[in-house]
Amino acid sequence: MSKATIKKLLRSMSKEEIIEMVIEMYDARKEAKDYLEYYASPDENSKLEEYKDIIRAEFYPEGRREPKTRFSVCRKAVTDFKKLKPSADALAELMLSYMEYAIEFTFDFGDMWEQYYESVEGNFAKTVEFIAKNGLWEKYDKRLQQCVKWASVCGYGFADGIDDIYEETRLRYV
Repeated sequence: MSKATIKKLLRSMSKEEIIEMVIEMYDARKEAKDYLEYYASPDENSKLEEYKDIIRAEFYPEGRREPKTRFSVCRKAVTDFKKLKPSADALAELMLSYMEYAIEFTFDFGDMWEQYYESVEGNFAKTVEFIAKNGLWEKYDKRLQQCVKWASVCGYGFADGIDDIYEETRLRYV
């Protein structure tokens, strides 16, 4: 269904019908509930920490649980946070935190599998590009450099890939 169709439908409904539909969506879909709660009372820092915790738990779970390193869960956390329309700074913070956990994990636990490295490199490139395009390089540069250092002990070309992404983006934007 297109936005135009939705607009037409909403314009044809009474205020009470729209309220009832929104309440039904709130009850039926977790995403709608999260969005409406954030819309009604936006607390960017609290939401940011909530999503950082989701990502952190994939690499460094609390208690005796084993790390799952599910990139799909991490990407969904970033995507869900982005849908709330946070500031560029908050989104950069979440994206970089994701990369810090993923790269530090390889530093702490040793070499990973090829798909792991490919996923991290792809997401690192998106993160570095986003930070640069939004004028946040100076704020996040030390943390980006730390990611490069953590990657430097890893094999399979991962260290070179992370370093190349950092340097090429820095040269283009800074």
